[in-house]
Amino acid sequence: MKRNNALPIGELIRHYLRQESLETPLNEVRLIKAWPEVVGPAINSYTGSLSIKNQVLYVHLNSSVLRQELMMGREILVRNLNQRVGAQVITNIVFR
Repeated sequence: MKRNNALPIGELIRHYLRQESLETPLNEVRLIKAWPEVVGPAINSYTGSLSIKNQVLYVHLNSSVLRQELMMGREILVRNLNQRVGAQVITNIVFR
């Protein structure tokens, strides 16, 4: 007997993650792990710690010159990082 109300396993997992409020923290971890891939090894070598709070990514940088350069391309970085994760995880980046 075939069931008509069967759902794909991926959809069930997404529903469970939303229900248990685990989707946002999981996406935040994915975004932080995607940082080196999005910015490349040169910029990543100047990066200290990364953290997310209230949809803002805080990036500690070792170079003030690089900080100024990245501030000008902030919107592009936000867009690229969110696209890599596949969700709207951050809305802004603060470089320190």
